[in-house]
Amino acid sequence: MKRKGVFLLLMMTVTILLTSCWSKKELTDLAIVSAAGIDKTKDGRYHLTLQIINPGNVAGGLQGGGGGSQSPPITIYSASGDNLVEASRRASGRISRRLYYAHTNLVVVGEKLAKEEGINILVDAFDRDPEFRNTSTIVIANHSSAADLVKTLTPVDKIPANKVLKTLEFTERKWGENVKTSLQEVMKSLESPGKGTVVSGFRLVGNYQQAQKLDNLQESAPEATLHASGIAVLKQGKLVDWLYGKPARGTVWILDKIQGTNINIDWAGKKEAIAYQTVRQKTSVSAKVKNGKPHISVHTRVEGDIGDMEVPVDITNPKVITKIEQSVRKEIKKELKTAIERAQKNKTDILGFGEVVHRTRPNQFKKLKTEWNDVYFPKLNVDITVEAYVRRAGLRNKSFLSGLKENQK
Repeated sequence: MKRKGVFLLLMMTVTILLTSCWSKKELTDLAIVSAAGIDKTKDGRYHLTLQIINPGNVAGGLQGGGGGSQSPPITIYSASGDNLVEASRRASGRISRRLYYAHTNLVVVGEKLAKEEGINILVDAFDRDPEFRNTSTIVIANHSSAADLVKTLTPVDKIPANKVLKTLEFTERKWGENVKTSLQEVMKSLESPGKGTVVSGFRLVGNYQQAQKLDNLQESAPEATLHASGIAVLKQGKLVDWLYGKPARGTVWILDKIQGTNINIDWAGKKEAIAYQTVRQKTSVSAKVKNGKPHISVHTRVEGDIGDMEVPVDITNPKVITKIEQSVRKEIKKELKTAIERAQKNKTDILGFGEVVHRTRPNQFKKLKTEWNDVYFPKLNVDITVEAYVRRAGLRNKSFLSGLKENQK
């Protein structure tokens, strides 16, 4: 009897533990959202645009029937509401499947919304949803609406959201004027005392109506494309400025997120005659507080190769290499200084200097925290030190142009 009782108890326990189908989700009942765009309407409501994957079309490319008709890899649904939850619920009335956000890798915020209201409320809504991943990448639509970006069909990458993510990844690795920022990183920077936030921008270049048509994908040079465009500067969650070119790259450099880039230097009276390709770099920031005033030191160490020379240069001469290194140091230092001055002008510490002071001098930073961005940061003294070294010269030491010059003598 005792054995039967134990066996019965075991069977009841197993029955309870193996009830694993209660939360099942059939794929045929799910609408997988790959990207979400949020704009602000004229009447102050949130306009949510959802990029939903058509699984069959993605697997087999653009599907064509006997008549040559084609279907896109994504379908767009949109709805408006007083908040994001309401907008999402309203969108469910236009689609025959349950909206599934677990694979949403991209969030696009409209420029108007980012300027007027900021992204704090949006971040709270996404982070509160247990299905949404806070590792999703966030971008801000630059001179266009979030809806236009989400609706754009892209060549090469069938899913437009993947096009944006890969572009950010590779431009960060090879050029350094953009950063791939997740919702989690944005949350940390917003919560960090005395620190601003940077988010990459994306822009629709071309006709927005043409961008939504399949005809756009059937051209070797599409009339409308998506481009990574600048870095958005956020102060207390609101967009206050756009950084392009050297200020953008200098900012990424100080944040120690440069993976690779190209520095052009002048030589022998010719502008940007030598291209220096960075291979590895490390930037460190330290802080001191003297007489109640903070002082910041930025140190950057760079190693790279010579990628191109448009003038005859004898790089077998150590003195020439030293001179090239000095020119590279000067150029990098100029970019870092430009980035610092731009941030101080905006009164927004996107460079994380306040965070360094807080980490190393927490007691002293308590006195500075409330007025850091508006009072202390704009007047901050910053020392910049750059070390730059040439490690390799590619497949040839002697310049091809030098050889031509010698043959012509």
